[in-house]
Parts: sequence; structure tokens; C-alpha cells
Amino acid sequence: MEQAHSLLLNEDVCSRLGEDQRAEFVFKWLRFLKKLLPADLKQNQKRLVEQLLAVLTASPGPSTRLLLAYCLAQLYWVGDSFTSSLTVDRCNDIIRSRDDSPSFLPTRLAAVACLGAMFEQLGRLLISAFKETVANLLKALKSAESQGRYEIMLCIEKILKGLGVSALPCHRDIYKATRACLTDRSTAVRCAAAKCLLELQREAVFLWSTELENVASLCFRAFEGSNYDVRIAVSKLLGTLIASALEPRQAIAPRPGSRRSSLEEMMELLARGFLRGGAGFLRASSDMLKGASPVSRDVRVGITQACVVFMCTLRGVWLEAHFSSLLPLLMELVSHPRVTQSPSDAICCRRCVSFIMRASVGGLLGEKAQIAVAKEICLVIREQKRTIDAALCEGNVETRVSSLDMAASQHVLVCSLLELASILQALCSAAAPLLHDGSTGMLDTVISVLLHPSVSAQLAAAWCLRCVAVAVPAQAAVLLDRCSERLGALKSCPEAVAGYSAAVAALLGAVQHCPLGIPHAKGKVVMGLAEDLLRSAAQNSRISIQRAHGGWLLLSALITLGPTVVENHLPRMLLLWRCAFPQSIKELESELRRGDAFTWQVTLEGRSGALYAMKNLAMYCRDLLSDEVISRLLPLLSCAVALLPSLVKSYGHQIKNALTVFRLRVYEILALLPPKSYEGKFYVKSSPLTACNELNLLPPLCHSQDLALLGPALHDMDQHYIEEEVSTQPCSSIGEGSLEYDPFTICEKGQEVPAPLPPATALIAAAVRLFAVIFPQLYLSMCFVRSQVLGQFCECVKQLKGARQQAVHINVSAAFCCALKCVTLGRDTLAPEEVHKPGLSLLMGALESCNPLLRCAAAEGLARLAQALNDPSFTVSLFLMSFDKLKAARDAIMRMGHALALGALYRYLGGISSPQHLSACVGVLFTLSQDSTSPEVQTWALHSLSMVVDLAGPLYHSHVEASLPLVLRLLLSTPHTHVEVQQSLGRCLNALITSLGPDLQGEDVGVCALRTSCLVGCAVMQDSPDCLVQAQAIGCLQQLHMFSAQHVNLASLVPSLCVNLCSTYLSLRRAVVACLMQLAQREAMEVSAHAVALVKELPRRDNTQLEVGLEGALFSLLDQESDLRLQQDIQETLVHVMASAAASELAHWLKLCKDVLSASSGGLPSYLPQLLEASHKRSLRNVHVEMLRTNGSLRWSTRVFAVECVCRLVAQCESGDPAHFDMALAQEQHFLVLHLAELVRMAFMAATDHSEQLRLAGLEMLYVIIRKFASVPEPEFPGHVILEQYQANVGAALRPAFSADAPPDVTAKACQVCSAWITSGVVSDLSDLSRVHALLASSLLKVQAGRDVPNPLYNESTFTMETLAVLKAWAEVYIVAVQSTVQQENPAGWQEQQQEWGEEPRGAGGPTGAGLLKLVQGDLATLSRLWLAVLQDHALLTLPPHYANQLPVTGGSFYTAETVDQVRQHYCGAWAPILHATALWLKSTEFIMVDEGPANLVKSPEDISTERLHLILGITVAFLCSPHSQNQMENITSCLHALQALLDVPWPRSKVGNDQALSVELLSVLHRLIVTRESPGIQQDVLELVRRVVYAAQEHIKEKRHSAEGEETVPEFGEGRDTGGLVPGKSLVFGALELCLCTLVRRLPRLSPQLAGNPTDQGGLVCTFSDVDCRLITSALGILSDLPSICSPEGSVSVLPTVLYLLLGVLRELVRGGGAGEAVLAPSALQALRTVVSSPMSRAEKSRAAWVGLLRSALTTLLECWDSVHGVGEVILLTALTIFLLCVSAEVTTVEPLRSRCIGKFQACLESKDPMVLSRSCQLLVSVFQGPAAVAGLFIQALGTRLVALLQQVEKSRPQSAAELQAALDGVRAVEALVFAAEETHRAPLVAVLLHILISFLLDENTLSSAPVASRSLHEYALQDLMRLGPQHSSVFRALMASAPHLKARLEAAIKGDQESVSAKATPPQVSGKKKPSIQLKSHFL
Repeated sequence: MEQAHSLLLNEDVCSRLGEDQRAEFVFKWLRFLKKLLPADLKQNQKRLVEQLLAVLTASPGPSTRLLLAYCLAQLYWVGDSFTSSLTVDRCNDIIRSRDDSPSFLPTRLAAVACLGAMFEQLGRLLISAFKETVANLLKALKSAESQGRYEIMLCIEKILKGLGVSALPCHRDIYKATRACLTDRSTAVRCAAAKCLLELQREAVFLWSTELENVASLCFRAFEGSNYDVRIAVSKLLGTLIASALEPRQAIAPRPGSRRSSLEEMMELLARGFLRGGAGFLRASSDMLKGASPVSRDVRVGITQACVVFMCTLRGVWLEAHFSSLLPLLMELVSHPRVTQSPSDAICCRRCVSFIMRASVGGLLGEKAQIAVAKEICLVIREQKRTIDAALCEGNVETRVSSLDMAASQHVLVCSLLELASILQALCSAAAPLLHDGSTGMLDTVISVLLHPSVSAQLAAAWCLRCVAVAVPAQAAVLLDRCSERLGALKSCPEAVAGYSAAVAALLGAVQHCPLGIPHAKGKVVMGLAEDLLRSAAQNSRISIQRAHGGWLLLSALITLGPTVVENHLPRMLLLWRCAFPQSIKELESELRRGDAFTWQVTLEGRSGALYAMKNLAMYCRDLLSDEVISRLLPLLSCAVALLPSLVKSYGHQIKNALTVFRLRVYEILALLPPKSYEGKFYVKSSPLTACNELNLLPPLCHSQDLALLGPALHDMDQHYIEEEVSTQPCSSIGEGSLEYDPFTICEKGQEVPAPLPPATALIAAAVRLFAVIFPQLYLSMCFVRSQVLGQFCECVKQLKGARQQAVHINVSAAFCCALKCVTLGRDTLAPEEVHKPGLSLLMGALESCNPLLRCAAAEGLARLAQALNDPSFTVSLFLMSFDKLKAARDAIMRMGHALALGALYRYLGGISSPQHLSACVGVLFTLSQDSTSPEVQTWALHSLSMVVDLAGPLYHSHVEASLPLVLRLLLSTPHTHVEVQQSLGRCLNALITSLGPDLQGEDVGVCALRTSCLVGCAVMQDSPDCLVQAQAIGCLQQLHMFSAQHVNLASLVPSLCVNLCSTYLSLRRAVVACLMQLAQREAMEVSAHAVALVKELPRRDNTQLEVGLEGALFSLLDQESDLRLQQDIQETLVHVMASAAASELAHWLKLCKDVLSASSGGLPSYLPQLLEASHKRSLRNVHVEMLRTNGSLRWSTRVFAVECVCRLVAQCESGDPAHFDMALAQEQHFLVLHLAELVRMAFMAATDHSEQLRLAGLEMLYVIIRKFASVPEPEFPGHVILEQYQANVGAALRPAFSADAPPDVTAKACQVCSAWITSGVVSDLSDLSRVHALLASSLLKVQAGRDVPNPLYNESTFTMETLAVLKAWAEVYIVAVQSTVQQENPAGWQEQQQEWGEEPRGAGGPTGAGLLKLVQGDLATLSRLWLAVLQDHALLTLPPHYANQLPVTGGSFYTAETVDQVRQHYCGAWAPILHATALWLKSTEFIMVDEGPANLVKSPEDISTERLHLILGITVAFLCSPHSQNQMENITSCLHALQALLDVPWPRSKVGNDQALSVELLSVLHRLIVTRESPGIQQDVLELVRRVVYAAQEHIKEKRHSAEGEETVPEFGEGRDTGGLVPGKSLVFGALELCLCTLVRRLPRLSPQLAGNPTDQGGLVCTFSDVDCRLITSALGILSDLPSICSPEGSVSVLPTVLYLLLGVLRELVRGGGAGEAVLAPSALQALRTVVSSPMSRAEKSRAAWVGLLRSALTTLLECWDSVHGVGEVILLTALTIFLLCVSAEVTTVEPLRSRCIGKFQACLESKDPMVLSRSCQLLVSVFQGPAAVAGLFIQALGTRLVALLQQVEKSRPQSAAELQAALDGVRAVEALVFAAEETHRAPLVAVLLHILISFLLDENTLSSAPVASRSLHEYALQDLMRLGPQHSSVFRALMASAPHLKARLEAAIKGDQESVSAKATPPQVSGKKKPSIQLKSHFL
């Protein structure tokens, strides 16, 4: 690779390489040279030219010659062009050479390619050689083979492109030569000729003026026998010529009699070809005389595409202006007698015209223009209907229409109505203004067609009404009522019965696509109509068929509404089915003996409808198809099956069509029923398998990968709607489908108009499906039947010949393959050899068929046969058989079939399980793939090889080194005309890359070589002119990027993707977007940068400076695309790009989304053609969304996605920089908060749009804005928030959603926004808030009306949805109002809680809690009643299924019994806030009953309150047991807060306290919740709730003890009263312990006994606690400390060890870990310990002894915690020890050795060097000295001396710091406490000691001034204490002064010094007021 990367070709290396390696080496060098050529290479130009010409004469391959031509032309363009003429002459000489050998052909083709590239690049610089070159090429064209003709056409195209108008002298000659090539037998030559003429017409005016008719005729002939690529190329040529003739790009010289072409003339020209084709007059006439259609479908489809091209060329503005003229011309086309001679031709023509209108109207016009078009279509429909009505009027014989006129009318109406339906479906709810336009009368016009005599027109009108209902759901019920009423009124008119029954059925089918549904009562109406029609069918023979058909059609459509509707009507349906069929075989025989053909036709029509209704029941209501229902249907079906043979024998020919439909219905229903249910009950004959030759059976039986062998798939084409008409694939018969073939399909689910096949064709497919269902059921006991059936198939195929044999072979092979598919999917077996032998024979014959599709199906069937048999020997025999056939066969068809069979066998039986076949398969396929004499064999062999590579996986690695060179060699040598070979090579390369996988990242020589080969292969395919090959190249590069991203050059890949972004080929666009989506996930910024760099390289088309980059192009493409898969990929790509670039380009993205939301559609649709045109120059031109506005707004779906993008941006910013939501921080940069005005404006625009979907998206965006920006303050106006200025916008955006005609889903969403706005706190003035409040209040009035005033337009479930949304909104407002009140009462605590748990604060300027409560208070009585009703409904709906019989028969308060399943989701989304609000309301009333109305007079207030309490508890506990909603965390929080609110009220608290089982159940649920939820907020709420439950139990026990105080001294109540045991699952204390243990162990793992004893944990990491952890532990400790109080004395003994263990364990972890948590946790833990050890249970008679023992053990444990503990930990433990000393009885602490150890700990602390420890020790000693006398005396005796000694040391080492000072002061207080604790008789000596110590703290005058601050403070404190203690103990003081003169002198000096300092401070005059000294000193104390 490195040697190929040089400016000049390394000829030495090249000469040493073999032929294949040399070709690859030259290609790599040319690619490297291509990258270098933009640089100036003049100094090496001569040598480069020589080397390039040497390559030219060395027979280069197709890809190499293209690259060679480009490099040669570019070299002359960059360097000197003087010698270019010599090169041209050299190329001409090569072309003129008479060497016709195959080896010289590549050189000649390379010379042709070089000429084209040089003329294209150099243009007029080669004008001198132009004529000679063209003449030479045209001469060579006459004798050239197909590849030569192809290359010459491309060369001439490039010459014309390069020379432009300078090529004028040769235009005529080129035109004449190209004419012949346009009808060439080679399709590739035709495509090239079309491209050449397309380039020629740019300057050759005569092509679209004088020669237009000739060129058009030429194009018509070119369409005959064409493929997809030819039709695309030729239609583009023809369409462009027509557009040029209508709108000339340049002036035409005027000639006598000449005039500008009109639209009518152009359409007449196209119509001539459409009606007569490209054949001459005589041939067309002879074809007509023979009865054959003179025009092939190829021609009509091509002309159809040409019409679309010319309209797209003239753009949407032209179409909008001329549509009124164009529409009649199109209708004339579809109504011409030539196209209505046969049903299939008429259907084909209708599809063509429909495609023209859909592609033009739907693709070029915006919403407003489409509405105008719809009005024009309505006028045409009205005119047609008026004409027919007038002609059919009685007495008007002269104007009575003929059958031809009627046919013409029906086809015009069908096309018009279907296009109108498509427009309505595309506009969706934006079509509402069209429906309400009285001047148009669209609905009346469409409904009038229901009375048309033609069934097809009636069905089209019915489908149009269905689309109206889907687009505007509010019209569904209205239209249903209208049509039902007319159907009931016109039952005597056959046309009315047929038309209106079809309309009702279509409208019922539309309900499946309307989420809001229709009222349930409509189903009852339809059921009544159906019954009425069926009962009256026999009353009038004239309309009996129509009535029976209409009745069963209505019933079938009703069943599509689902089990909820059908369940109530099923008994009546079963009765109708029973009446439609004979009850037994005897009745059937009596039926057959009477009646005529007409009677049987009527009967069969009715029974066919009944069977279709059964089929719908099996499809749409599978749950209702119980064994009982099946058993009631089977007798009817058995009679239907038995009826078939007799009727065929008696009336077969007369009622053929009715019999066919009846048989079809029987097969369809039997295929859907379980085969076991009718096994052995009747026999179904399979004779229809040999009835007809249809290829629609095979594609579902072929593997999707194998279908690629047959050409581009229909689903990969934009034109699939009409390409189905000419496709060579089996689904071509779908093109013949039409709605009139099976009117029952009008009610099926689907967005596209149904196209059922003709009954005879559909019957074959149904028979095949039924055979596949029945065949696997023939088990071992019936194996002879299997073999007999298969043998019959084989014999039937052998006996027939010709086309009949082909048809039968297809049908029976399809049946067997389908059966094999069912066998393998059901994991069944085929059993003995007698069965698989005939099957193998049948498949082998199909595998060698000339039909390629049959071969594909046979290969798949063969593999499934081997899979079903599961016999390794049989599989090996199949492999060997194929190997032998491939070695011996010379027939290409046989080799193709067996090559594919190898791949199929490996697909199902290969891989790791079969490595022995791999080498043999690869060797055979290698050989076949190199057979260049048969491209078809190459294609199939390479496809099979790609399957083997893909499925072998790592096993194929040993063959990769041989496979990649083979693939690369074939890529370099395969002509571009053999596209199918290149596509198979692309699949092989993709499979090889996948097989290598991550190994491609390696850097060793072998891997680098493989990776280079892969990249070269991708480059070869990228240069291919075929779009499918280019798509595969992009897929290969995408795979390479996934496995080895660093080796894929994005700088070259991204521009190539951008160029193809607007390709005319759907498959290429899909590949491009899929690759971009992958790149955007990892390197979005780099991709965008490369796209922008591509734009900057090229000059702009206009002066605009507005750029939208790659994302703008993607938005443009998204608006134009109709392919759902591609739309999703584009959206995902945009989301990935936005996620990467939004932070840095936020303003750009917001601007883009705003432009998309507000721009007109002219910009984006016009952007795509410009991109397409610019793709020839590798340009991605930026055309801004606002550049070309013409035809209304963009599609609503695109605008909805833009709104969703904005919401994603807001969410992304939320997780980013805080400045996005802080105006103060965002002043200097572009942050989201600075674009708030744009956000609000966009939300307003969307929320007030005509489209309901966009309104919903806009309201959601407004909701997001309110939630995210409600608390952002306005810096310029303190006390206000930034959203406050948008009050008017919010109100105006919400108001339309509450109008009378607003859909319920929009109103429900608006209610959510209203509650968010009211509760956000943005608006501080209640009067300003009243507007939004009024909207909610109006909705509440509607709710109060209840179900008594149902919505006549929508299903009853929508009332539930809207009601729950309103009540939920009010609940949220009430919750916030109550919380705001609490906030005002305790602002500090509320703010602290918000900060703790991260709750979103309300806006700074929000209304007060009292203000919000005022808004709600007036309606609170109503709301509370409605809230309780909602909770009751929700409780019933959440019952398990086996309690369904307990549901009310009439439904609940807000739902009906029929809507139970639909409303559950609405209740799931609304119940939680309502529950919380109800609990708050009950808390506010304290369960005191107010006037509840007469309804509650039956029950007492106590019963009502109990029911309410149990309702809330039941709902809450049921949900917390298994949270399952989308808002799970919010709902859990609401439940917990609701329970907390309830337990804050005494009455429910007493109920819970009295019911221990309820309390235990609640704690069990909370334990599960705290184990499974990590949210700190939820865990804290759980603990708060546990605390309340424990408190309720405490209250209950206290009450019991209080009532029993007169009976016992210490009443024994509480848990464990009998045995002391706490039973898990029944004990409240045990449940609370579980919760506390879970909380503590999760934060302190070493509390667990298992972890505590684990040696690996010793010396582990120190526990650190966050504030959240500290608060959770504090709550748990508080609960723990309360548990003994709810136990009996015996129970307290049981629980005490666990409680003490946990408390002391927490203390132990605290003193070990330290950290910030000590300050919070230590007081809580110590307080909990104090509560426990001071419990009254420690003094109870029955438990005192046990408590003493346990407390001693706890004290021992506490004393053992002192190891290696210092500092704060030591203080904590000492405090805990002090709690024991003070709170427990003396018998616990005064026993040895505990007494000594306790004293020792204090003594050790007194000896501590840490002043803080020393200080705290002294403080605790004060408490001990003041404690119980028994304890205090011991500690005074033991520590008094040490304490005094400690203070005596202070005189020697004065305190230097505040801590040391505090320690000294605390020591003094301890000694003082010791003094006062002593008896009066022993107190005087102790006072003397204290006074002596205090005097020792005094400093003399000299020392005082220089002493540290701490020492001076000690001096002052000692002096103050002396002044206080002296008078109190005057005798002791005098005695001390007398006995110690030095102490007296020291004290007097200190007093004197203090007085002088006080007087010195008092003398300065600047002091305004004298202050008395804080210490009053005295000189003597006598």
C-alpha cells in the first residue's frame, strides 16, 4: 500500500507483480494520484502522462479506466494542456484500430472513457478535435458491442456537458446515433442513451420543439421490455423535454405558423403513448383486433413516471397554478375506452393516474395548496355525479348513458376519490377547514357517490369517508350516524344498501386508527342494522344479494372493533351464523334438491359473508374464540365444506364466481382455526392448487436475502405503487388487485387502500396456506396420506407440459414449501423415507426450473426439508448431490439453482455444527463465481458464497485470505453493465468484513493487507454508476467504521454521503442516512464539520448567506420522505447530531427548529432538487428554510418533530451548565435562558395550530418550559421570575384547548399545563391567575355534568380521560396550596426539606398558600366527592381478573362497563395525585363528616370514614406491593405522603394502632419498598411513615395502660405479652426492626453480623456519610429507640439485645469512621441510647433482672469500643458511658469490673493531651457528680484527686489556646460540682482547695500584660469566680487568706490591677457613654 502511495507509478514493483496484483496496485496508485491532483504537478506532468497512457494501453478494468480517465483529464486541467490534443489523437487512434480481439476491448473502452473525461473537464480547449472525435465515436458506435455502445454514449454525454453550446454543429448527428441506442436490446445502453439525450436537450432546442413528437415516440418504444433503471432514465428524459416545451429555458427562433406548446398538447402527446404505446398504427390495430392490449404495462408505467418528472421539474408553483387545467386531462386519460376494455387494464390505468396525482400533489404542494387541490377534485366528483344522475333519471331516454360511459365515469370517480382520500390522510386534522367549508360541500359530494351504480365508485367513496374519519376523528361518529340513518331509510334501493353499508363498514374500520374512538352505542346501532338487513334479505329477490352482502359486511366491520364491543353481541352473532347455514347434512341434502342457479348465487353470497365474519372473529377477537364457540361453528363449517362438491357438479359454470368466493372463505376460516379442532371431521379437497398460474405465492416462502437476486425489491423503490404492475417478482399480481374484488377488506386495518387480488388468484393463496396448516397435522399414523399427497403432486407435474406444467409446478411447490415452513417452525418432523422422497423429487424439479423465483423457493424448501428431517446422512447426501450436479452440469440454470441450494443448506444446517462442508462449499462456489461467460451463474454463486461467509463466522477466517483477493479481482474486472454481479460482490465483501469483525483493528502486516483490500473494494463500488452498488459500498464502509473507525477516512466519506443524500433511489438514501446515523452516534461534530467544509469549497448558487448545514438538509429530506423506515432513521440521526452539538450550537438549533416550525414548504421541497442537481459537482448547497416560500406550511409531522427536538434540547441543557437556567450567569454567553422568548413563541405557535398533533406537542413543550423555568428569577426585578412576563402568551395558548370543539386529548393535556402554571408560583397576583383558573373551573363544570351528558363524537373512555385530567390538575393545585401553607407556617423547615431531597422550589413570586387555597376552597366539597369517586373506580379496576364479576354492571362513576379495558390506562396516570389530595383533604377535616348529602344517610359517619380510610390504604398498599406505572417514583412518593397525611390525624392513627395486622402488613410493604428503591427521598418518606405507625402503636398502648392503671402498678400491654416472642409476619416490632436494619446496614455494612465477622472486611475503608445518609440513619435510630415502648416487659427483653446491638454498632462505626457525619449522627445516636436505657421497662418487675443483665452486656460492649479511639470518637463514647451512668440503675454500673473500667475510662480521658477531650470529660463529670448518689460518690472518690491535680498543673503550664482555656474552665466547674456534691460537713476543705486553685490562676501585673489571650481570660474567669465564691464561703475564705499570706497578696494584686484597668478605660473622653465593668470587684470580703 505504501509503495502505491507515490506521485509516479513505481514501475519496478509493478513489473514484479502478477496480473491480478498489478491491477490492484495500479488502482491504488490512481486513487492516491486522484487525491494529489488538485496540486500543481507541472514538473512531473510529462512523466505522469506517459505512465497514464501506459496504463491505458494495458487493458485496464472498468473501475480502473474510470479512475484513469479522471486523473488524465484532471492532470491536463491542473497542468499544461498543450499536449492534450496529442492524447486525444492517441485515444482516437485506439478507437479506430481494427483490432477486434477480446483482449483489446478494455483498451478501446479506456480510450473512450478518457475522451469523455478530457472533453468534460477541458471543454472548449479541445474544440479543434471535437468534430473528429464525435465522428470517430459515432462511427465506432455502429460496430460496437453492448459495452462499447454503453461507454460511447457516456462519452458523448460528457463531451456535450463539457462543450455546452459549442457542440451545436454535431447535435443532429448525435441525435440520430442516439435514437438507435435508446431502443437497444441492452438496458444499460438504453440508460446511457437517455442520459446522453438529456444532456443534449440542454442546448439542442429542436429536441423539445420540432422533434418532440419523434423523441416521445422513441421514448415510448424504449419503455417496452425495460427494467426499473431504464424507466427511471427514459422517464426523466421525456419528462424534462415536456417541461422544457411548456416552460422553455431559452427563446426559440420564431417560425411561420409556430406557437408555444400548451399543456393540452403535451398531455395529448403523453396520452397517445399511454393509449397506443410505441408501436405503429398497423401493429396497434392488429393487436386490438386480436383482443390483446396494444400497450404494455412497461410503457404506461414509464409514461406515468415521465408525467411526475415533468411536474417536479416545473415545481410546485406551476402545479398549483395549472392543476385545475391538468386534472381534467388526467381524468380523460383514465376514462378513455382504450384503457377500460378489461378490468386489469382499467385497474392499471387507475393506479398510474393515482400515482401521478399523489406524487405531484403530495410531494410538491404544501398544506394550503393541497386543500385547494381537494376543492378542485370535489368539483370534478360533483360534476361526474351530476352527469350520471341526470342520465339515469327516469324519462330521460336520450341522455341515458351507455355501459362504456358508466365505466368511464366510475374510473374517474375512483381516481378522484382515492386522491382526495390521500390528501385528507396526509393533512390529518389540518383538513378540518376543508370539511367545514360550505362552498365546497366535500362531505355531501362524497356521500352522494355512495348511490352510484358502480360498486368500485361506491367503495372508493366509502374509503374516502374512512380517511375523513381517520384525519378528523370528530367526524367518525357524525358520518356513522348519517350513513346509518340513510341506510335504514333506503333499504329498498340496492345501490343505497350497497353504498351505505360499505360506508358504515369503512367508518368502523377507521375506528382502529382513531385513538378517541366512537360512542359504544354506535356498535349496537350497527348490530341492529345488520340484523335487519339479514332478516329482510329474503323478502325481495331484487335486492336480496345487496342486503345479505351489506348485512354481513356490517357484521364483519363491527367485529374489527375488538372483543370489548363484540363480547356483548356474540350470542346474537352465533344465532345469525346458525341461521345462515343448514344445521345438519340432512338439511343440506334437502337444500340441494331445491332452488336454481340464482337462488344458490344469493345463498352463496350470504354464506360467503358469514364466513368472512367468522374469519374476522378469529383475527380480531381471538380471546372470544373459546372451545365452546368453536364447537358451535364447526357444524356450520362442515356443512359449508360438504356443499362445495355438489354445487360444482350441479351449477359449476353458472355460479362460478360465487363458488370461488365461497371456497375462498372456507379456506380462510379453516386456516385460522386450530387444526386439532376439526381433525377428522371433514375432508377438504385441494384441487384448486392446479387451477391457475400465479406467482404471488412464492415471495413469502423465499428468504429475504435471496429475493435480492431477482432485482431491486419493490419496497426499496419510491415508485413501488406502480412498479408492482411490471415487476418480475411474484408480487406483480398485487398490481392487479383492487378494492372491488373483495369489498369486505374495506374494514381491515391499514393506512393504504386495500388491493385484494381477484378471487381466483386469492383462492390459490388461501389453498396453499390451508395445505400448510393441515399437512403437519398428518402424524405418523397418517404418513401414507402425506406420501400419497406428495406423490400426487409429482405425478401431476410430470403429466403436464408447457405453461400449464409451469403453473402447476409453482402452485404445488409453493404448497409444499409453505408446509415445510410450518413444520420447521412448529418443530415437527416429516418421519419416514416414504414421505420425503416425493418431496425431494418435487423440490429438485423446482430447483432446476427456468423460473428464478421458483428456484429461490425450492432452495429454501430444500434446506427446510433437511432441517425438518434432522438426519445428518440426508443432509450430507444433499450436499454431495449438489456438488455432483455442479461439477457435471453445463446448464446455467441448473448451476444457479444448486449453487443457491448450497448456501440455503448452510443457512439452516451449517455454521459450527457443520464445518466439514465448508471447504467443499467454498471451493465449488469459488469456481462458479469466476465463470465470466455466465454473469447469472456468477451472481448466484457469489450470493451463495456471501451466505456461507456470513453464517460460518469465525470458521471462515482460514478462507478470508483467498476470498478477499477474489472479490477484489472480480470487482476490478466486472463490467459496469453486469450490475447484478457487482451487487453480489458487494454482499460478499460485506459478509467478509463482518466475519473479520474487530480483528480489523490489528496492525500486523496480514491484517493491514486485508483491511486495505476491504477499503479498495469499497472504493471500487463507490465509483460504480449503479445506485444499489453504491448503497452496498456505503454499507461496507459502515461496517468498517463500526469495527475499525480510525481507518475510515471521514473527510472523504461524509462528502460522498452528502452528495447522495437526495438520490432518486430510495435504497441509496436509506444507506446514506443509516451510515450518517451511525457516524452521528460517535462523531457528530466531525461529520457536521466535514459537511460544512464541503459547502465552503464551492461557490454559492445565490447571494444568500443563510446556512443550515447537514441538519438543514436532513430536515428537508425528512419533510419530503414518505418511507417510514427512512423517516425514523433521519429523526434518530438528527437527535444524535443535536445531542452532540446542542451545547455549542444551541442558538443555531433553536433557530433551525423555529424556522421549521414557522417556515413555508416551498423552501424545503425546492431544496432537494437543487441538492440533486448539485450532486454532479459534489456539492451540498445550503439553502435556508426561508428561501423559497410558496405553498403553505411544512408537513405537520415535520413540525411536530421540530417541537420534540426543542423539548430534547431543554432536557439536554438541564443536565448541562447551570447557566442555562440562570439569567445572572448567562449574561455573557448564549445559554438557553436567553432564548426563553423564542421558546415561548414556538410553544404558542404549535399549541394554537390547526393540527391536533402539533397542538399536543406544543402543549407538551409549554409544560416543559413552565417546569424548567418557573423558578428562574428575573435579575432586574427582584422578587419576580422570568416567566412572569409571558402570562398572556400562556393564557392565549391554553384557551383554544378548552373550546367546545376541542378534542378531549388536547383538553386533557391543557389541564396538565394549567396545573403546572398555577402551581409553578410564577404569577404572584391571584387576579392574574384567575384567567387560567377559569379554564380549569369550566372543565370542572363539565365533569360535574357526568356521564349523563356524554360526548356524541367520541368513545365514552374519552370522557374518563378528560375527567381524570381535570381532577388530577385540581388535585395538583390543592397539594401545592397545602404545601405552600405549610411553607408559610414553617418556612425554615420547609426550605430545609426542599434542599435535602432536591425538590424543585416554586417560583420566587408565587401566590401565598392561603391564596391558592382560596382558589380551590370554593370547589373543595365537589372536588373531594369526585376525588373519592375516582379512587373507588380505580380500586375496582385494579382488582385481579378473577374478581371481574365484582365490577359494577353499569360501570363506575366515570366509566362505563364497555370501556373497562380502555380506561385503565387513564386511571393509572391520574390516581396518585388524586390520592394525595384526598388524604390532605381528609387531614384538613380530621375525618369529621360534613353534609354529605342524602346518599350517605344509610351509613353512619364512622362507617363512611372507615371505608374512606380502607380505600386509601388499600389502593396505596396494592400499588406499593408492585409499582408498575410509567410515573413510578412520583406515584410512590404520592402514596407515602398520603399515608403520612392520614397518620397525622388522631382518628385514622387510632384505627391503625388498634389493628396490628394492618400495621404489620403496611410495614411489610414498606420494607419491600425500601429494599428495592434507592431514592433517598423515598427512603426518608418510608422511615417517616414507619415512625408514624410506631407512634400510632405507642398511643394505642398508652391508652390501654392508662385505662388499666387502677388494676396494676405497671400494666403489661404491648407485644410479647405472653411469651416475649416476636413472630415474624405478625409482629409490628419485628417489621420495624427489619426496616431499621435495612436502612442501617445499607449505610453501615459492618453492622451485619456476617460482614462484621468477615476477615476480609477488617481494616476496610472508613465509612463516610453524606447529609442524606445522616438523616436516614437518624430517622432509623429514632424508630429503634421507640420500639421497647410498644412492647410488654417480656417483649422488651426480646427486642432489647437487637436494639442495643444496632445502637452501639452505629456508635462504634461513628468513632471508627469520623468525618462530617459525626456532628449530625452522634447526638441522634446518643439520644436514642438515652431513650432506650431510660425506658420504664428497665424498672418493671418482670423484666428488671433481664434488663440489668442486658444493659451490663451493652455497657461491656461499649467499653470494648475504646481500642485505638481518640479525639471526637473518645468523647462520643464517654458521653454514651455517661448516659449509662446517669440513666440506668446503679446495680448495672456499680458492679465489678464495670465500675473500675468506667472509672478508668474517665481517668484516661482526664489524662488526655487533647484539650477538647479533656474539656468534654470535665463537662461529663459535672453530670456524673450531680447524678445518682451511689454513682457520684464512687466517681468523686476515684477521680476527685486526679481532677484537682489536673487543675494544679495549669499554674505551671498556662493555656495557650481557646481549647486549653475551655478545658481549664470545665475542670473548675467539675471541681465546683464536686464541692457541692459533698456533704456539708466535708465541704469546707474542698472549698479551700477550690479557692486555692482559682488564686493560682491569677497573674501578677507584669505577667498579665504579656500573657497570651487564653491566659488572660483564665485570669479574669478565676478572679470572677473568686468574687462569687468568697461571699458564699466567707469563713473558709478568711481562714485561707490568714493561713496563706502569699495567696492574699496575689489576690490583692490582681484586684488592684483589675481596678486600674477599669479606671483607665473609663478616662478617655471619646467614649459617649460610660459602661460599668462587667465584673464588680471587691477589695475585702469581711
